[in-house]
Amino acid sequence: MSLFDAKTVIDCDLHNALPSLSTLYPYLPDYWVDYCNESAFREPDAADYPPGAPLTARPGTKPAAGPPGSDLGLLRAQALDLWNVEIGILNCAYRVSSVHNQDLAAALATAINRWQIDEWLEREPRLRASLVVPSQNPQLAAEEIERFGDHPGFVQVILPVRSEAPYGNRRYDPIYAAAVAHDLAVGIQYGGAPGHPSTPSGWALTFLEEYAGMASVFQSQVISLVIEGAFDRFPALRVALIESGFTWMPSLMWRLDKEWKGLRNNTPWVKRLPSEYIREHMRVTTQPLDAPPDPQMLRQIIDQLESEDLLLFASDYPHWRFDQPEEAWPLQTEEPLLRKILSENAREFYRL
Repeated sequence: MSLFDAKTVIDCDLHNALPSLSTLYPYLPDYWVDYCNESAFREPDAADYPPGAPLTARPGTKPAAGPPGSDLGLLRAQALDLWNVEIGILNCAYRVSSVHNQDLAAALATAINRWQIDEWLEREPRLRASLVVPSQNPQLAAEEIERFGDHPGFVQVILPVRSEAPYGNRRYDPIYAAAVAHDLAVGIQYGGAPGHPSTPSGWALTFLEEYAGMASVFQSQVISLVIEGAFDRFPALRVALIESGFTWMPSLMWRLDKEWKGLRNNTPWVKRLPSEYIREHMRVTTQPLDAPPDPQMLRQIIDQLESEDLLLFASDYPHWRFDQPEEAWPLQTEEPLLRKILSENAREFYRL
């Protein structure tokens, strides 16, 4: 019997993918359709998951036409039904933030959000979605949030973890102000292509380097949000880290607290321990789990978080992180905590 057979699950990371750029043409103004047909633009591609990489998609998730994650019927059968999902949150990794023409990026964001409503939210009541926004232009991104922020199907604004500037920078305040005004969370997701090197010291040679090193990018965003005062400026801001892993979080919280005690005169606006901001404002999805060989070591890491509220269950469909459902959460966990991880933390965080 699976751990998930009799449990209510809220899956916080399902990927819906666009079949092709032409799918958006009915949602784009004629000018932009002509532009896409007449120019060299082929759609944004951050290459977050190269098509041939083993981690990109589980066997059987690719439909007859389109990439993995583009078929609602397969997502229903292979994710919603398999996991007994009450609510699944779509995180569309269509990286309009990598498009240099910011007006086109904004038009693509509006089109893909309308496509999400028509083809996903209205066809499957178990689904909620994240708003795609042109984050390279925070004012245009805020306008996109204003456009769709009151739609009941959207629960989050999605941002790629790789960004032009750290997300604690005040340039992003219009995004946070709009998200808070519409009671939406902000999700920071693996990937992105802002145009600068993929590591702090230059370009990576291999996908392995970039994939493993993405945890350090997440850590830099956590540090920036806390230390540059985003949560002080927006006390109601909620941030989810998606596809970040979480086993690195306790050591980061310890280091931030230690250094803040000695250097807090640098940041008089940070009134509390950095770890307190993280526990209050941030959540992390469970995939990729990065589980140690001994499951009890995972239990120790969870204890070091000093909060049962931080973890949100995610299958990360259609990416391939594990072979069997039981491997998505291998730790024997007492019922109250298991229920919080599988559904109740997400229910509270996303106002479901």
